[in-house]
Amino acid sequence: MKIAIRLLGLLLLALLSLQLYFAARIAMMRWVDPESTSFQRGEIRRLVAGTGELAWRQQWVPYERIADTLKRAVIASEDASFSEHDGVDLEALEKAWEKNQQAEQEARRRAERAAQQARRRAETQKSPAQPPVVATPPPKIVGGSTITQQLAKNLFLSGERTLVRKAQELVLTVMLEALLSKQRILEIYLNSVEWGEGVFGAEAAAQHYYRKSAARLSAYEAARLAVMLPRPRFFEKRAQSAYLAARAQTITVRMNAVVLP
Repeated sequence: MKIAIRLLGLLLLALLSLQLYFAARIAMMRWVDPESTSFQRGEIRRLVAGTGELAWRQQWVPYERIADTLKRAVIASEDASFSEHDGVDLEALEKAWEKNQQAEQEARRRAERAAQQARRRAETQKSPAQPPVVATPPPKIVGGSTITQQLAKNLFLSGERTLVRKAQELVLTVMLEALLSKQRILEIYLNSVEWGEGVFGAEAAAQHYYRKSAARLSAYEAARLAVMLPRPRFFEKRAQSAYLAARAQTITVRMNAVVLP
């Protein structure tokens, strides 16, 4: 029993030490720009392992040198309540939960219909009575993460989806909101988020896609970049996507209602 208590105490001490380490790292970010994020380091390993070379674009620019159009577009697209919430948007999480539940129910219905059709075909063809195995696409999972949550995950965590990782993400989100201003959170996010294969940050994205600085992006250019964020590598290869153009038009309209930090 004593050994179990000691082990539990050591575990709690290690957990507390880890949180203090994270808090110190975040506090330093009030003055020091992060050199890289956990996600970026993972991407560097992936790119080098795949090609043996590193094609990398990133250039840090201060908040003032990022066009307000891009700030508004990203907030409108990714986190409309960014300036108001405390890091976690409960309403967005609730909506995401409902959409995911509906997606799972629809996926089950599709699987049941496909299985019924397979059974009918098997009966018609007089095949052996073996339960048909039907592959159906998984439901699309919708996230409800805020910009602060995305930054917390990218800065420190891996891409695995577990309850422990999600709990740590929420703790880091609280730390970011408590220790940094909204403006600084947005600045770090815009300078570190992925915008394509080896393309990170607003300046690199603006140069890569439009051959101009992040300070000179038009409203529509900024909206297109913002729409790319959930799947940047996918849209990088589909620049003429009708969805990308239509969604960018929608975001351009919504930008007018965005309040910048």
